[in-house]
Amino acid sequence: MICLTLYSRPGCHLCEEMRREVENLLGDLPHEWNVVDVDRDAELARRYGESIPILFVNGHLFAKIRLPRLSSKLRLVRAAARSERPSA
Repeated sequence: MICLTLYSRPGCHLCEEMRREVENLLGDLPHEWNVVDVDRDAELARRYGESIPILFVNGHLFAKIRLPRLSSKLRLVRAAARSERPSA
């Protein structure tokens, strides 16, 4: 299961676009979303401010504002696979 955390805020068109793109890239690969509204927490709003959307894949930063364009699907799946490996 790929765990995706998206730092966002209501009405953010870039956030909605990123989520759509990720959904399209992952297709039927098993994944789940946790969408965090940065405006509900003063510290998150201060930390992330205008840098949203921010996407974490299995707890690791993957993208800020826009998805990387070069082979996004391959990079996304690789990031998820790396995150699932046990630490040494």
